[in-house]
Amino acid sequence: MKKFYSNYRSGSIRIIAGQWRRHKLPVLNSYGLHPTTDRMRETLFNWLNPMIKNANCLDCFTGSGSLGFEALSRYANFVTMLEIKNYLVKQLEMNLKRFKSNNGKIIHTDTLFWLENNKGKPFNIIFIDPPFNSNLLDKTIFLLEKKQWISNNSFVYIEKKSTNIINYIPNNWTLYHKKTAGKVTYSLFMVKNNLIK
Repeated sequence: MKKFYSNYRSGSIRIIAGQWRRHKLPVLNSYGLHPTTDRMRETLFNWLNPMIKNANCLDCFTGSGSLGFEALSRYANFVTMLEIKNYLVKQLEMNLKRFKSNNGKIIHTDTLFWLENNKGKPFNIIFIDPPFNSNLLDKTIFLLEKKQWISNNSFVYIEKKSTNIINYIPNNWTLYHKKTAGKVTYSLFMVKNNLIK
């Protein structure tokens, strides 16, 4: 089984700030699951602090829910969470019920299929943190642009193994922040009007 980062061996994640600060959420051991570390989440949400309140967010590969629930804790308006593994979906739904939140929705789906075949309002903040060896980054970025899921002046977060290369970054995406922690690189992009129609 794929190992978690050292601070997740207990099988839980800690919400860092907001209305659910210091609450812990159980995390199921799952191959390919790599919850975003406390330090990385703290840095990311410091970047997003001026934008997160009242934002409509999309978590493309929810996994443990560390990003989606952190966004909800910090008063995001709504977070749509996509996850393909049924047992992770059930755990995420239990976590959402625990907080009695009506501002999140867990969707059991393949992310690429959902992006390709659904329509809806574009999102203000999008999290892309797929399994590291899945080759899903470029396809996800392309569909987000093609299907116009990103609203103007919005932000996209990407977390990946440092050795993985993103081959497709649209010209209307501007790198806002970037950091590396160990073998992981995480970046935040600002997105202007979509190029692909």
